[in-house]
Amino acid sequence: METILLSEVLSFCGGEPRNLTGDDQPVFHISTDSRDIRPGSVFIAIKGEVFDGHRFVVSAIAQGALCAVVSEVAEEYAHLPLIVVGNTMQAHIDIGAGYRSRFSPKIVGVTGSVGKTTTKDMIAAVLSQKYNTLKTQGNFNNEIGLPKTLFALTREQEAAVIEMGMSARGEIEALSKAVRPDIAVITNIGVSHLQNLGSRENILAAKLEILSGLKKGGPLLLNMDNDLLKTVGKDTYKNICFYAADNHNAEYYAKDIREERFETTFTICHKNEEISAKIPCIGRHNVQNAVCAFAVGSMMGLTREECLKGLLTYVPSGNRQRIFTSGGVTVMADCYNASPDSMQASLTTFSSLSCKGRHIAVLGDMLELGEMEEPGHIRVGELCAQLQLDELICYGPRSVLYAKGAGDTVKSTHFDNQDAVCNYLKETVRQGDAVLFKASHSMKLEDIISKTYGECENR
Repeated sequence: METILLSEVLSFCGGEPRNLTGDDQPVFHISTDSRDIRPGSVFIAIKGEVFDGHRFVVSAIAQGALCAVVSEVAEEYAHLPLIVVGNTMQAHIDIGAGYRSRFSPKIVGVTGSVGKTTTKDMIAAVLSQKYNTLKTQGNFNNEIGLPKTLFALTREQEAAVIEMGMSARGEIEALSKAVRPDIAVITNIGVSHLQNLGSRENILAAKLEILSGLKKGGPLLLNMDNDLLKTVGKDTYKNICFYAADNHNAEYYAKDIREERFETTFTICHKNEEISAKIPCIGRHNVQNAVCAFAVGSMMGLTREECLKGLLTYVPSGNRQRIFTSGGVTVMADCYNASPDSMQASLTTFSSLSCKGRHIAVLGDMLELGEMEEPGHIRVGELCAQLQLDELICYGPRSVLYAKGAGDTVKSTHFDNQDAVCNYLKETVRQGDAVLFKASHSMKLEDIISKTYGECENR
């Protein structure tokens, strides 16, 4: 973060100053975590469902914070330097938006039910071939995390790729207005957060809120392989660009897709051009993501060669389709998150992964599916049967529905605790087998992977 003045923080959030010793003090750091406070920080007391930052105002000031941004003034810290606002979450976003306005990089905003992180990473890999590029790190894509990404902007950056997540209506609108992207991407409309939003059509409406902050006339890239996104017409937004892996009606699409063990080759088609491309990962969904990244790079002035070179440098974030070997076992770790759509993509990719032994899927619960919880899990089990997987290991209370969907076609075993899964894997998985791990992030399958297989030996 570049230095700003406390007066700018006040201006950005429109708060009421109390007990400040001066508003010309330099601010070096803004944080919502009292453990991360240092001299020159501003502490923002976020009040959530579980944690309330107001409990840590005193300790934050004691550690050197210039002031605390609060929505409640308790007696224990009423005498301390404060900025009082109506809503600290919104103040955090507003301060991030104000800080972002100091800079003028080309910004790509990415959202979608699934695929947004991989697409963000591929776009950043492409843009980095020409520009000093910032991208969202980790899961900093929500109302708390996204401002942290904005605070990482400096004058050195020429481009930024910023991921936007949400769980309710209105959230993407607020984030997009803070980011003000030049280009917007929606990767997919699935059933993630169906519990909160009620229908896929409502999810589409929530994702389209990204238009709220999009630069006037800026391109909106939509995945034409998605059944809902392909219905978005010019009456919604005039400058739409469709991309796809399979739909040849898109402006950018792929053909001649060939998967090998750890890479995929394909041809990108645009207008009258055909461009040979390669990515260091497998799965048709990743071809979609790569075509999108190529399109964004082209729109931002990169040459064909720069775009293709960038795709080759792509590295997955965290446990997103990370493939490695351990003791002769091929492990596909794709357990950052899960929905029926991402399960289908991951299982289809996994089933095509060559191995000398068996294909074994370790699947944990999918969360926040609302009325789709039971049918969603059952359909994933049915897919396991269709793909003729050799064994299905179910982890978590909802995962028994996978076995129900798979029926007698696939051998299924259910466990309620991680140690039991680890022990079973150690006892039954043999050299030459391939094992997929996929579940919602809170199921913590990465712990099972580390306990069972440790660190990867090689790609």
